[in-house]
Amino acid sequence: MMDQAQALRRLVARSNSSASSVDDPSTRQHRTRVITVTSGKGGVGKSNFTLNFAMMLQEAGYRTLIFDADIGMANIDVLIGSPASVNLYHVLSGMKRLEDIVQIGPKGIHYVPGGSGFQDLLNMPEESLESFLSELENWAERYDVILFDTGAGLSKETIRFVMAADETFVITTPEPTAIADAYALIKVVYGMFPDTKFRLVVNRISDWAEGQQTAERVTSVARRFLQLEIPVLGYMFDDPHVMQAVKKQTPFSLLYPNIRVTEQVRQLARAYMNNGQQPKNDGGMKNFISKWLKRWT
Repeated sequence: MMDQAQALRRLVARSNSSASSVDDPSTRQHRTRVITVTSGKGGVGKSNFTLNFAMMLQEAGYRTLIFDADIGMANIDVLIGSPASVNLYHVLSGMKRLEDIVQIGPKGIHYVPGGSGFQDLLNMPEESLESFLSELENWAERYDVILFDTGAGLSKETIRFVMAADETFVITTPEPTAIADAYALIKVVYGMFPDTKFRLVVNRISDWAEGQQTAERVTSVARRFLQLEIPVLGYMFDDPHVMQAVKKQTPFSLLYPNIRVTEQVRQLARAYMNNGQQPKNDGGMKNFISKWLKRWT
């Protein structure tokens, strides 16, 4: 009987073969964008950004799915005010199918509640793993954008999601420790996987000058020491309504649709889809799965 590493190598080979033989891009309307959202430290508003960004994508007509991949600290369902009783673990253990755990959130977004699920993949028999990955690929084709909301910091799980995605949004604030940790994350991941694509979001700014100065502190150091250009996705103002919405377990863009920070995240979502990174011909969920699996072999 093959060990788990051999089984995963076989699945990687199959995934690569499948990705290389996907249909001609000229015959498709779109390819799913797979984005990891992360941060160097906790408390910078990463999950709140992910949720409201997804809602604004959905509002603009893009079918959007969130995977809550913050192992141990998953909270997308809590921010929505609808704690889930099922998560990815129930799929991997055979108790549920993926379609059974996908939840419908505000504005029609779909989300998969968090849990330890992804790290349990290694314990699955090859046949079960292959069935799950096939189901995941097929399900992913329904969406224009899939967002993986990861844990903060440099855990091995977060690094796997970052390096496998088409692109990674790094969330920071003007706080010096948040800036330092955001750069540290970028430096480590880029050193390991130089093909990683980053974009920077600066949250909780007091004015435009602070946002631009914060972004420059990250991008200039990356340019100088890593020879890496990091585009800035945008800025979001600090607003007490955001914390009020968290306490009420309602997304701020739903509870306060007319405040400035809601309009900012709306503009970020639309600008990204108009001008953002286009998935490569071999991108999307197939490519994500292939790259994610390679980290296990």
